[in-house]
Amino acid sequence: MITQKWRGKDYLAETDFTREEIETIIDVAFELKRQRAMGQSHAHLLPGKTLFLIFYNQSLRTRNSFEAGMTQLGGHGHFLDPGKIYTPAMEGYEVAYSTERVSDVARTLSRMGDAIAIRCYGDPVQWRYGAAHDMLKEFAKWADIPVLNMEDDIYHPFQGLADILTVKDKFGTFKGVKFLMSWAYSPSVDKPRAVPQSAILYATMMGCDVTLAHPAGMELDPVILKQCGDYAKDSGGAFRVENNFEKALQGQHVVYPKAWCPVNIYKPPIGQDDKKKSQEIFDRNKSWICDAKHLAMADKKAIYMHCLPCDRGYEVSNDVIDGPQSVVFDQAENRLHGQKAVMNLVMR
Repeated sequence: MITQKWRGKDYLAETDFTREEIETIIDVAFELKRQRAMGQSHAHLLPGKTLFLIFYNQSLRTRNSFEAGMTQLGGHGHFLDPGKIYTPAMEGYEVAYSTERVSDVARTLSRMGDAIAIRCYGDPVQWRYGAAHDMLKEFAKWADIPVLNMEDDIYHPFQGLADILTVKDKFGTFKGVKFLMSWAYSPSVDKPRAVPQSAILYATMMGCDVTLAHPAGMELDPVILKQCGDYAKDSGGAFRVENNFEKALQGQHVVYPKAWCPVNIYKPPIGQDDKKKSQEIFDRNKSWICDAKHLAMADKKAIYMHCLPCDRGYEVSNDVIDGPQSVVFDQAENRLHGQKAVMNLVMR
């Protein structure tokens, strides 16, 4: 019954799924993780299946966790560099003999493989907020096989899945867990919003008590914030926004500070396309770093999380990320297990 329900589904955003469906994915992920730890093979689950991986942006964890996951499931992850093929492009953004319309790429790959995974944000879509997510939806419209979101400009559903797998792994529950998603300083303003937005969506959906902390000027998508409020109400958790880093840290069980860009960097009508103004906001808030002093303000058993790669010395100090409260590599490993769970469910 589970296979029939899930087969062929896209995984574009966590908001497309119910809490019960996400709990199913979590259960499958932990079972696959347990079995792998016991030496059991999963090569019988997706034998001969092909996942096409289209990366407009660079990657370490995402690419390798998907490729390794497909290998472990008995299939193959087929890497496609958009710069080395006719780059998939939306209507109106095509360049003769350089691009190929998304609808044509989606239908072609549907005849050759079993799922398409895509990462795209920022420069490839000229920092038009939502343009990358629209492209993924266009792929899903035309493809006859599942389309998986490896990060776009709104959502990073597989990172968010790894985040809550890590929370469940460390605390055994979501209820009563105080989850802080905080902005942190970086010298680079070219940081998408997808990670923090997916993190707070999953955490509120699952019933954590969630705090979003950031300086003025670093606000996230109001549509996402409203959804978080609705999730918190439905799940019995909580959601609040705080503009003071030290106040936000008090008593937190999960401390997850990460840089993301201000709205100014996006093109109108969403932003102002003003990189200089964006940099000024960043530079006013260099004190937003997770060092030992700041981590000590959280619960004494708090865990430090980061999606990686981190900007060491800016977002976080070495003694924190390499210290005993850091779970960043458990978090990275959970990318593998969560993605294997989804691929196993939708590609069977």
